[in-house]
Amino acid sequence: FMGASTGSLLVENPTILDAIFRESPVLIATHCESGPVIQRNLDRLLQQTQLPSIHHHPIIRDDEACYASSSYAVALAKKYQTQLNVLHITTAKELSLFSDAPLSEKKITAEACVHHLWFSDQDYARLGNLIKCNPAIKKTSDRDALLGALRSGVIDIVATDHAPHTLSEKQQAYPEAPAGLPLVQHALLMMLEHVVQGRLSLEDVVEKCAHNPAIRYGVADRGFIREGYFADCVLIDPDAMTQVTPESIAYQCGWSPLLGHTFSTRIASTFVNGQCVFDGHSVPINTSAAQPLFFTRER
Repeated sequence: FMGASTGSLLVENPTILDAIFRESPVLIATHCESGPVIQRNLDRLLQQTQLPSIHHHPIIRDDEACYASSSYAVALAKKYQTQLNVLHITTAKELSLFSDAPLSEKKITAEACVHHLWFSDQDYARLGNLIKCNPAIKKTSDRDALLGALRSGVIDIVATDHAPHTLSEKQQAYPEAPAGLPLVQHALLMMLEHVVQGRLSLEDVVEKCAHNPAIRYGVADRGFIREGYFADCVLIDPDAMTQVTPESIAYQCGWSPLLGHTFSTRIASTFVNGQCVFDGHSVPINTSAAQPLFFTRER
């Protein structure tokens, strides 16, 4: 974490960061937000109001906080020729840091999350802390720019940053409410909705959600439907809809910011290592399907 978030994994010391980028033998994946910029924004806000609210979240964690940190990470990666993947890009401003070259030619790549591709700052009034996350959900123009970057190949990977905080935790006052939201169950449906609406192609979704993560992280024998690969497959019914209801939510935390939304597609079944772990209705406890991942990366 090159910027404060949940937990204690923060690394902002320039000497330590320089050593990490200089010496790391493997891909570096980093959350980029500048702590000093965030603090400066908060201090400025506190001069105007004593009670920051969720509406101030994208102001406190603004595009400058993201760009200051992500540009620093990219500069270090270029200096030392380090393999770098910048996680959950949220701003149009950051996109200039990345290339639309083929993935095989890149040492520096970018990832976006499904919620930053779905929500905008217009949704804070309706959902409040339920969509509080770090980096913050930002402007509609940022969201649209991210979708464009997915289409062009500037953004290489789509992820969830799934964080199943309880509803009672999220209903605390803004400063105390934890950042993050549950997304794994509905992530693919969200991406397929972009396809239905003409924002992305089906090929974009498959490449960014399956192929590229396996390639970039060097995951062996996964991410593609190929003979000899592990059978990690999702079957989609494109002619059936999915309504997000309290009864249909499978998260242990029991809530979703998408409650009440109806998707245009339905997940018919999910297979992990060739075993059905979702039959379209329930998720049985099937630990026998689990296997460790193996990696075939040079660095």
